[in-house]
Amino acid sequence: MHHWLSLLSSYSSVLGFMIGLPIVFATYYQSFKTRQEAIRERDGRLHSKDCLEFVAFDGTCINLVPLETLHSLPREGDVIMLPGGGIGGGGEFVPSAYLVESIEHIYTPCTWKSTRPLEARLTKAVARVTSLNPPATA
Repeated sequence: MHHWLSLLSSYSSVLGFMIGLPIVFATYYQSFKTRQEAIRERDGRLHSKDCLEFVAFDGTCINLVPLETLHSLPREGDVIMLPGGGIGGGGEFVPSAYLVESIEHIYTPCTWKSTRPLEARLTKAVARVTSLNPPATA
């Protein structure tokens, strides 16, 4: 009887190891992916990281402009020309002049290896704009 229990014990240990180890790895992998997704969401990497986003007052995005292509950010009161969604593309916003009502700057901590203590970087800017063109009437 002792021989059978010892044999069953060794096989159950091997079987438990073969089942348990992949489960542990899969659980760790899922938690790692969830953490990475939460970090990307917090930093704004999923949609408009490192961009200046032009937004209408209803919250609809008109255009995105990468920050590295800008020599300066617009200020409140500036009049800017945006391409919108285009005339023939069926976009909601046509190319026109917009007035910058407000601008928000979003900063995140730097995670690079060669950063200074407490260094932050501009991750995203959001400009709320109003169209200066009169609405088209049919």
